[in-house]
Amino acid sequence: MFVELKDVSKTFGQFQASKSVSFALRQGALAALLGPSGSGKTTILRMIAGLESPDSGDIILDGQRVNNLEPSKRGIGFVFQSYALFRYMTVYDNIAFGLKAQKTPKAKIKDRIQELLTLIGLEGLGGRYPAQLSGGQKQRVAFARALAPSPRILLLDEPFAAIDAKVRRELRSWLRRMISQLKITSVFVTHDQAEAIEVADQIIVTNQGRVEQTGPPIELYRSPATPFVAQFIGESTLAPNCQNLIGFEKAPPGAHGAIRPEFVHLYSLKEDFQFGQSAQDGRIESLAFRGNELEVSVRVGEISIVTGYSLERPPLAVGDPVKVLIYRLYAFDQGQAVLMANSRLANGGAGYNFHI
Repeated sequence: MFVELKDVSKTFGQFQASKSVSFALRQGALAALLGPSGSGKTTILRMIAGLESPDSGDIILDGQRVNNLEPSKRGIGFVFQSYALFRYMTVYDNIAFGLKAQKTPKAKIKDRIQELLTLIGLEGLGGRYPAQLSGGQKQRVAFARALAPSPRILLLDEPFAAIDAKVRRELRSWLRRMISQLKITSVFVTHDQAEAIEVADQIIVTNQGRVEQTGPPIELYRSPATPFVAQFIGESTLAPNCQNLIGFEKAPPGAHGAIRPEFVHLYSLKEDFQFGQSAQDGRIESLAFRGNELEVSVRVGEISIVTGYSLERPPLAVGDPVKVLIYRLYAFDQGQAVLMANSRLANGGAGYNFHI
């Protein structure tokens, strides 16, 4: 593996930011450190870069233990959240900064910067200053500056946080194409799961200083290993005492569960429904138009479940009684998330099309 962390821990005063963190990335991987604020993801990034030193454990880059290796010798390119461009330097000089520090010959600097300006799509803008650039252009310059010395690893700390939503979406696609083209091992920090799922080929989910789970986005979505991942990846409703729901009586007593929108099907009372014994009684709380469907919040007992509803089906209104078929959920049992199916559907419902 190209990047490895083995049982890495880090404490700031009384606060333990990283607790026995372990994961490995292959060369050329584009990985996301994903978690809520304070989960330890930025500390992990800074330890890889050498900006923080671990209290214990090993950081290995390309087979070399680098715990005591200074940042400038690790072959790291770092992109900061706030761009950190030198405002009194031109785009050209900002990108050239690291190359000049390495005492690279002027001719090679010129060739490298022209190559990078083409790569980031800013040809002809080398003479501009940061104040003359848009937020998206500034971030591209920050990428180019980090890439200029040809680092082995690219680290990015919430690289899209300071950019508006439309430009952020465009930069996500651009970053993925760029990393794929350069084949450089990259790790970026984000708290935005949509961003991680769209950009990364591997996600490292962090929570309270620990790594909860690592894997490709689809694997984490389909097979969350812990209650935290089941709730954090995707959108879900938390259902206390899920053994009280129809069809889930075999869930562990007192267990909570996570219900994804796609695990639910609503039926208007105007529709024929052949699985009435498998469904809950519900009442519509709110409706929101989402283009090709409605986003529906429906009250079932003590919980409000969010799901989708096709515009082609009988209309619904707030306050309408409905039937709510929950045909799967993740039950939380001793720190694990276990996918359970509605037991009432075992006979006759397995092949049914739920229009989801």
